[in-house]
Amino acid sequence: MNFEEKTLDYEYVYEGKVIDVRRDNVEISTGRKSVREVVEHSGGIVIVAQKSSDSILMVKQFRYPIKKTVLELPAGKLEKGEEPFPAAKRELEEETGYKANFWQDLGYINTTPGFCNEKLYLYYASDLEFVGEHPDEGEIIQCFEYKLNEIYEKIKTGEINDAKTICGLMRAFKL
Repeated sequence: MNFEEKTLDYEYVYEGKVIDVRRDNVEISTGRKSVREVVEHSGGIVIVAQKSSDSILMVKQFRYPIKKTVLELPAGKLEKGEEPFPAAKRELEEETGYKANFWQDLGYINTTPGFCNEKLYLYYASDLEFVGEHPDEGEIIQCFEYKLNEIYEKIKTGEINDAKTICGLMRAFKL
């Protein structure tokens, strides 16, 4: 069965600082016409920073869209045209105050492919050295060290529901 859809035309209905929204007219494989609304996002990075053999760095910050303080892996938005690996190095230092001497690429995830093209690049970092944090202006964030078994328990109980955090841990520790 052919699942592909052909874009016939599109228009931008919103252009913002973080996202753009596009309306596409498409033809699906049956020949029928339909409309797709697409949120365009420049993507981001997520870092599993292992501090010791059984602990990793996590950050807490308020996430406005869901009106909650979230415990999550260090992460950040890619600027348009920015390469993921340098962004990961920058974000780790900004959010946690650490630099890593070892890095491993863990691939990427598509966060919500039903309506958004956001791609998050996942990295594992270890052999950390503290150099001092310096969060972005307007960013209120705090770094914590957690034992892996504590984090797994928080995922099981629903205290951690952040998808990028769960995916990053899955890739890093092959759960």
